[in-house]
Amino acid sequence: MTTPAEQATVESRSTEFEMGDLMPGIPMLILGIVLLPVLGLGILVLIGLTIVDPNQSRVVLLFGKYQGTIRKHGFYWCNPFTLRKKVSLRVHNFDSQKLKVNDLRGNPVEIGAVVVWRVRDTAQAAFDVEDYNSYVEVQSEAAIRTTAAKHPYDAPAEGQTSLRGDSDEVNVELRAQLTERLALAGVEVLEVRISHLAYAPEIASAMLRRQQAEAIIDARARIVEGAVSMVELALDHLSERGVVELDEERKAAMVSNLLVVLCSESEATPVVNAGTLYSG
Repeated sequence: MTTPAEQATVESRSTEFEMGDLMPGIPMLILGIVLLPVLGLGILVLIGLTIVDPNQSRVVLLFGKYQGTIRKHGFYWCNPFTLRKKVSLRVHNFDSQKLKVNDLRGNPVEIGAVVVWRVRDTAQAAFDVEDYNSYVEVQSEAAIRTTAAKHPYDAPAEGQTSLRGDSDEVNVELRAQLTERLALAGVEVLEVRISHLAYAPEIASAMLRRQQAEAIIDARARIVEGAVSMVELALDHLSERGVVELDEERKAAMVSNLLVVLCSESEATPVVNAGTLYSG
């Protein structure tokens, strides 16, 4: 059995042992309290570091307020509480799908265009539209449809702008329309050009026959115009030089024969008349 004196001695030693174990932890706690602000400051410094690549930018927000845009590439430090949104300043190339549109004359055509663009105003691109990439695609297709509906595929008359014959003018008009539409998103349109243009498959064969017929008519008109000029020149020369005197009936026969020879698709076979032009 343990006497009261011995039990008191054991309890005293146990208390001394526990206090001895706690003494080394107090300086560490004090050191941690002192170093905590330094560590937090270091973390904030690291959070504020920002790298901007060439042709990239950072839109800076502080508690929801626009502070500015970093456009120049390099290594920067910003307020660690700011939000830095990345906006690309590089040139983008958008190739639209083949759209089926009715032209001015109501004929269904397939049309597509290539749009070259880049962000001009980073604040507008970041805040005025939800997604400026999607905005450019949708507005480009809408502008292509509108422009194609204002012009015929082929111009039926001189002086009318057509999609096929006046592609440069159509590209200029399309660029102007896109510039107006994309100004809201702070986007600059650098170039627009039609990349695909054709009749829709359901009318392609019929339109091909019509084009062939129009080409034949134009060719015939030119042939007739040239033949008439040649006949007129021949008659004038014969009359001026006094080679032969022809009455109106003989002139009509000569004109008829010359037009047949000049306008015929096949080679004419000459007939030599060894007798006189006049009977009797």
